Amino acid sequence: MLPSLKINEHAAFADEVKGNQLFPVFIKLNKLRTLLIGGGNIGLEKLIAILNNSQQADVKLVAENVNLEIKELAKSYPKLKIYQKSYDADDLNEVDIVFAATNDNALNEIIRADAHQRGLLINVADKPELCDFYLGSIVKKGDLKIAISTNGKSPTIAKRLKEILNEGIPAELDDTLQNMSALRQTLKGDFASKVKKLNQVTEGLINNKKSFAERNIKWLIWVSAVLFIYTAGLTLWNTEPAFQSFLIHIDPLFYWFLGAGFVFAMIDGAIGMSYGVTTASFSLAMGLPPASASMAIHISEVLSNGIAGWMHYKMGNVNWKLFKILIIPAIIGAVLGAYILSSLEHYSAYVKPVVGVYTLFLGGVILLKAFNIKKKKTGAQKIKKIAPLGFVGGFIDAAFGGGWGSIVLSSLIAGGRHPLFSLGTVKISRFFIATLSSLTFFTMLGGRYWEAVVGLIIGSALASPIAARVSNKISAKTIMVAVGIIVMLVSLRSVILFILKLI
Repeated sequence: MLPSLKINEHAAFADEVKGNQLFPVFIKLNKLRTLLIGGGNIGLEKLIAILNNSQQADVKLVAENVNLEIKELAKSYPKLKIYQKSYDADDLNEVDIVFAATNDNALNEIIRADAHQRGLLINVADKPELCDFYLGSIVKKGDLKIAISTNGKSPTIAKRLKEILNEGIPAELDDTLQNMSALRQTLKGDFASKVKKLNQVTEGLINNKKSFAERNIKWLIWVSAVLFIYTAGLTLWNTEPAFQSFLIHIDPLFYWFLGAGFVFAMIDGAIGMSYGVTTASFSLAMGLPPASASMAIHISEVLSNGIAGWMHYKMGNVNWKLFKILIIPAIIGAVLGAYILSSLEHYSAYVKPVVGVYTLFLGGVILLKAFNIKKKKTGAQKIKKIAPLGFVGGFIDAAFGGGWGSIVLSSLIAGGRHPLFSLGTVKISRFFIATLSSLTFFTMLGGRYWEAVVGLIIGSALASPIAARVSNKISAKTIMVAVGIIVMLVSLRSVILFILKLI
């Protein structure tokens, strides 16, 4: 009875203790045998976390159904072994650590009980109360690795702290770390003298305060560029009558689209969507025919999507098998949509209300997303018809001025595809679609409404350095509600004006 009493007293004491009671450790997964149970999206997330931090980890994955992305990973990681079968307690044989990542809570409970019976530590996905250990957000700079834990209370806070540390800690710190390691090997004397010497060398890390210029270099470059352009423009205005005459005679449409491009790029940076639909609605309201509006939108998107696609490629977020299936039908659809819309330029009075109805619908979609109104999923199967989806998405995007992300990305995620790989694949595909549809528009229409095109390109480029910061300062829900209402009102206006003309 005495041992039992002590355990109960200890449990009672533990319940009274407040705060984070986790003991941080760094595990050598490359020296252990890891079992991961689950081959869906949750299992993929856990697997990526494991392999990103320990590329030589010996992982045995057990699941009845296995994602294609996981099978692709297995080609690059020979120590990842996949067993496509149901879980059995014998799977715990010759295992050191366990990850349960299924969407079956009852099965997770069974796995946890079996693991504890064998004295194994286990992490159960999305169930903090069932976990023996958590996976924290990781900041990595070479050999330096920092793990962040919120005791399972808020993964979002951990993610934000990770972003702050990633930005604040210079990559060059790893060079310092390597130099310190080399210096440590050369030091002689007792332990106290070694510590004293190392403290002297590293004192600069905390005492070396950065100057104002070093701390604000990005903003200084931005402000310097703006001042240079302003000074050069003012000088030319005062000394070159031809330049002054050129600016005066530029169609005011350029300045409207310059401001619109800036605002819409800022909105897109804040909520990650709606550039196409807001620009399309604005272009129609400003009197641009649908084809010219779509041309302006796609040309202005080529650079931004190229950069975004490249970043996703560098981060390994592109599913190349999905990309190969998606890209050809998408390009065909986009070019066909651009060709048909350009051919109907003379009938823009009839095409404009159709585009207005489409943007009215997308405005409603934005409002639904703002209030998180979703249809309940009823055992969604992974989407199989990728090629037709790409064709339809590319066609509608070109023919109506936007919608590639809304149609294709949402369909892939709703159909069971991993969000991260879907986003990366859709972004890099979008670059090719925007490029080829722009070429089609330009070939068919020539340089019409160049003021709108150039205005959007310059305006969105000016917004890009600060657009990302907006997402941390303004409520995304507020912006989405405002954008949804404005888009719906502008689109409704186009439809009503068309109906009144018919009457």
